[in-house]
Amino acid sequence: MKKLVLFEIVAALLMPLVAIAQSDFDGTWKIDVDKAVWPTKAEIFLLQNGMYQCKTCIPVISVNADGEDHSVAGSPYYDTVSIRIVNDHSIEKTKKKGGKTVATSTMTVSPDNNTATVEFTDSTDTNSDPVTGKETMGRVAKSKRPPVGSHAISGSWQILKMESVSDNALMFTFKVEGDSLTMSNPTGQSCTAKMDGTDAPYKGDPGIESISLVRLGKSAIVETYKHDAKPVRSRRIMVTPGDARTMNIIVDDSARGTTVFVATKQ
Repeated sequence: MKKLVLFEIVAALLMPLVAIAQSDFDGTWKIDVDKAVWPTKAEIFLLQNGMYQCKTCIPVISVNADGEDHSVAGSPYYDTVSIRIVNDHSIEKTKKKGGKTVATSTMTVSPDNNTATVEFTDSTDTNSDPVTGKETMGRVAKSKRPPVGSHAISGSWQILKMESVSDNALMFTFKVEGDSLTMSNPTGQSCTAKMDGTDAPYKGDPGIESISLVRLGKSAIVETYKHDAKPVRSRRIMVTPGDARTMNIIVDDSARGTTVFVATKQ
């Protein structure tokens, strides 16, 4: 009887350790951008009569395209935007916060006006090195050219492919301990939250103040990100059954729509 009791005590002590070791989420993961499914929601730009507008941005951007900084209210990530016209097929955009440059991008439209490349550097929510990359966009209605008298970037665009992106935007680490999950990534975001739907602080992102997690069985979690106590983004994370090295991530974002990622354990 004493041996049986001792065995039960040891088993009870080891059980949390076994659960931690066997968590499907534990480890460092990397997103494969070649397998991403990008949002169908279009981004709408208009550059005409010296004015630049991003009609689908949150907040909407409407500034003079004179290369000067212009105030934009309503974003936790930047407070000024400048637009410089490089030529009739290319523009440069610069975002600043508190006078410091936090993001730059160059959008160049192809000669046939149907595709565009965007090269960017972004540190709006980065506490270390900026995220850099290049994406290809396609005009939503290829039969339609930019409005008469407007710049070539004018129109509705969708992401077709991410040509490149720095690793710091693709990597993240999960660790499950008991009923809590801890997340961290190279750009400086982190959180530790119980997987019971209660809010927990989210660190390192000026646009996200809290996060809540709900665990759905052994291999799935739903994350909800909040700003000013309102949901702004959700992620459904599912480790592939029978393959604990592959993870599917469905991101629903109020600004950009739905994106699907595949990540692999490193």
